[in-house]
Amino acid sequence: MTITDYLTKDWDESKTLTREECLQILNFPDNQLDLLIEAAFKLRTKYKGNRVNIQLLTNVRSGNCTQNCAYCAQSRDSQAPIEKYKSVSDDKLYGDNNLVDEFHLSRHCIGLSGMGFTDKEIEELAERIAHMKKSGTHICCSIGFLTEHQARILKAAGLDRINHNLNTSRRFYPEICSTHTYERRIQNIRMLQSIGFEICCGGIIGMGESKEDVVDMLFDLVAINPESVPINFLLPVKGTRLANRDISGLTFEYGIKILCLARLLLPKSDIRCAAGREVYFKGHEKELFKVADSIFASGYLTEGGQSLEATFRQIENAGFTWAIESKDE
Repeated sequence: MTITDYLTKDWDESKTLTREECLQILNFPDNQLDLLIEAAFKLRTKYKGNRVNIQLLTNVRSGNCTQNCAYCAQSRDSQAPIEKYKSVSDDKLYGDNNLVDEFHLSRHCIGLSGMGFTDKEIEELAERIAHMKKSGTHICCSIGFLTEHQARILKAAGLDRINHNLNTSRRFYPEICSTHTYERRIQNIRMLQSIGFEICCGGIIGMGESKEDVVDMLFDLVAINPESVPINFLLPVKGTRLANRDISGLTFEYGIKILCLARLLLPKSDIRCAAGREVYFKGHEKELFKVADSIFASGYLTEGGQSLEATFRQIENAGFTWAIESKDE
């Protein structure tokens, strides 16, 4: 039975896709995309309903990172003209948190550049997280590598979720970063899971990886089983090693196949179309939201993004809802 045969029936989510079948999905004929999207849509509806979860992202510490990740404007090798600071102001951080609460968004995501942090820095961050948690906001933090002691400090402060992306496959990872290993990322995620954190873990498409690398990354994500899977599509940043990367292969069709495959492999996870959404999926929002149930609005750390108001309209025009019930209702 071919993948097309499976897609024309009710998708059996108990089915374990083989590596070969995953590659068939990534090579699925563009003129039959509706079949693939509808199979993903059934699972999206079953587990996520009709709502698009919106996350707001605040860059709490920007630039001066010791790592050499090729895609990142904040890496030690980057010449990108970004704003650099050790700690964002309380006005900005708490103001963004208030926006999340005011519009009843799904989550406030906070990102800190860097690989390691002192206990004092973690304690200061924990105080800010505890302050924001007073309003009941669901908070996710992207923060490099933590010791178990530091992770427990943040857990005690009320931090709900930690983002730590695989970014690409184990095989391709050394082409993207050489200052730490892929295995260290896996070990960090397992430690965080062991003490009760929700996990946000995904990758970046378009860095020069093969389709086989995409499948390998997704299989590793299945083993991790994160609550959220952000799929980013490369936006080459001037001043980074990937500034001149050929992105002609990043079409809507290829992107939606990857998101569909992620949905079929991880039906219960939030599948987030993250960076690149406004570029590669422009004009295809209805198809996108049939597969992805999670997005960012209002920017991506050092890159701008679609405003909240425009995002709300776009979701509604596509026939979906972004609103969630108030905690007070």
